[in-house]
Amino acid sequence: MSDDHDEENGFDTAIPDSLMPYDSWIEDAYRQVMLRALDYAAAQGLPGDHHFYLTFRTDWPGVEMPDRLRAQYPHEITIVLQHQFWDLKVDRTHQIISVGLSFGGIPSTLVIPVAAVSAFADPHIRLALRFTVPEQPPVAAAAPNVVPVQPAMADTTQATSAADMAADGADTDRGEGSQVVSLAAFRKKGPGGPG
Repeated sequence: MSDDHDEENGFDTAIPDSLMPYDSWIEDAYRQVMLRALDYAAAQGLPGDHHFYLTFRTDWPGVEMPDRLRAQYPHEITIVLQHQFWDLKVDRTHQIISVGLSFGGIPSTLVIPVAAVSAFADPHIRLALRFTVPEQPPVAAAAPNVVPVQPAMADTTQATSAADMAADGADTDRGEGSQVVSLAAFRKKGPGGPG
């Protein structure tokens, strides 16, 4: 049947423009899902095979990370929270996420404004959330601040966005795209193998 026929029967098939910001509300709700997952991992640890990919803008004001890492990933990076990370915290009042990771054997604390996060994924269940981050960040930028923490090892690889990786269930080199810092090398080696 044609649209003309539907309109003749009183049916308007065109979707009207919304005067209510549903898209913004849905994105805010998805960000809350991400924050609840991070809160859970901070308090309870990651159960089973759950792990997170967190993609964020490194050039966003308020992002705190080592200068050498920012130079290597000047626009965006994806970190993997899986086997070894520490001091994961969600500060809802200031809308920031902080976590301790090691890059090239050098421990660092990352501070990530929630507004800088462009994707969150849990590949174990193929959950992938994408967020809108404006191309131009707000004007004022905070100076990077690096806080040393306990040492560990890290491995870096390149991959597409966290959301794509979760949808594909992969965590390997995927070619051009966002940068991923894989924490697979953090698995503790012992009598039983990787832990």
